[in-house]
Amino acid sequence: MSSRVARRFHGALRAGISVAAVATLTGCPVGPNFVQPELNELPASYHGERARSEAASFADLPWWEVFRDPALQRLAGEAIEANYDLRMATERVVQARNFVIVARSPLLPQLNYDGLASRQRSTITNAGDTGTFNFFRGTFELAWEVDVWGRIRRATEAAEAQLLAQEEVQRGVLLTLVADLAQAYFDLLALDAQLVIARQTAASFGETLELFTNRYFGGVGSKLETARAAGALESVQAIIPELRAAIAARENQISVLLGRPPGAITRGAPLDAQRVTPEIPAGLPSALLRRRPDILQAEASVRAANAEVGVAIANFFPRLGLSAAYGAASPEIGDIVKSSGGLWAMASTLAGPLFRGGQLYGELKEQQAIHAETVLAWERAVVRALAEVATALERRRMLVLERVAREREVAAYRQSVELALDRYNAGLSNYYEVLEAQQLLFPAENQLVEARLGELATVAELYRALGGGWNLAPEAWLPGTSSAGVEDAAGADVTPAGLEGKPPLRSTGRVHERGVGKSRAPRQS
Repeated sequence: MSSRVARRFHGALRAGISVAAVATLTGCPVGPNFVQPELNELPASYHGERARSEAASFADLPWWEVFRDPALQRLAGEAIEANYDLRMATERVVQARNFVIVARSPLLPQLNYDGLASRQRSTITNAGDTGTFNFFRGTFELAWEVDVWGRIRRATEAAEAQLLAQEEVQRGVLLTLVADLAQAYFDLLALDAQLVIARQTAASFGETLELFTNRYFGGVGSKLETARAAGALESVQAIIPELRAAIAARENQISVLLGRPPGAITRGAPLDAQRVTPEIPAGLPSALLRRRPDILQAEASVRAANAEVGVAIANFFPRLGLSAAYGAASPEIGDIVKSSGGLWAMASTLAGPLFRGGQLYGELKEQQAIHAETVLAWERAVVRALAEVATALERRRMLVLERVAREREVAAYRQSVELALDRYNAGLSNYYEVLEAQQLLFPAENQLVEARLGELATVAELYRALGGGWNLAPEAWLPGTSSAGVEDAAGADVTPAGLEGKPPLRSTGRVHERGVGKSRAPRQS
């Protein structure tokens, strides 16, 4: 191919690409632009919330400032590093990010190469002479769809929205993991406390049985006293194996969350020493729209479905394409790199639908219905979130009152046991009063443990319901990645032991702006 022909080809190709680029960049994508969904009425405060709503929220705190037990913090750090659900969610984010690259790629020209080498035998003269020939060809081929109507751009927008949705899924897994781990840890501490109570009560009942037995053989007691004491002792001892089995099951559950085989779980402060935040501001209900990962995931799904409507509309319009080929062909392989045997071609295509039997119209209506469904799913997510927060707030308020009443109840029953013992030692009553007081104290102590557990577990549930840690990027969920320290159960500023030097959660390469008051929604088209 001569240099003049090559220059003409290159010039025409540049001109065609320039025209196509201008058409792509200046063309307005068809279909509706995204509009953030809204509820018709959003309450100013949560149902059951007695205090005035404040702009600040419990959810603004990082999790290590909510759960201050160093042992729990170490477990949470291990879970964030190794939990299988979280690692799978991180891989889905990577998949979604690469799908965006795939969806965006048709916006750029596609360049391919093609080569052919053949050897054939054929007749070359009228006389029937035959000959064997070689044929070689090498070309570069370029193809480009000019995105005049925005079909590719809308498809890219949908892929980016799905990426946002997967990032919110990842954050939701993080939040749920920490909350579930805290609840399981508090449940384990409650079982430990109940086991201690059961053993102490069994020891007390054992002393009573020994006393009644000695009285019976001494001729000053009755078989009824001994039988009642023995029954009370066996009733408590029967609970101990059940509690030990429940403790093992809870340790195994925590091990699964940690992504490791079943094993013993290290405890920190006992249940009655766990610190509970005295005041938990819920914040404004409207703030849930930018904090809760499930709501943000639903919003991203609305954005993706809206973009798919644009893709369906663009399918009604013709597609404009440019193609070009440049190379050489020759019976000698060495000639394809020389001027002889050169070839080139340029073409433009325009193709569009005329009759599809209603296919395109059906696809458009389908996508519009999908979009309407995602809007309803978003509204449902918001309503459910409001209900979960309101329920957790009211439940915590009631559990605080219950815990205070249970503490007074246990104190009264302990005093009754002491008084019964004093009356018995002074000869003013029989030991039935002591046994009855002990039998009333045992369930009261267990109910106090349940009330303390419920109060702590509700804090974890409320943190999840409010979208806690919403301003933390996924790679900042380990305490060691934050500049702020953490406080232990006594309030000292420490960094959890065992996390020093650990790598942060694998970054997804995308860090949202999560500052207070900043919208996390992508820019509208």
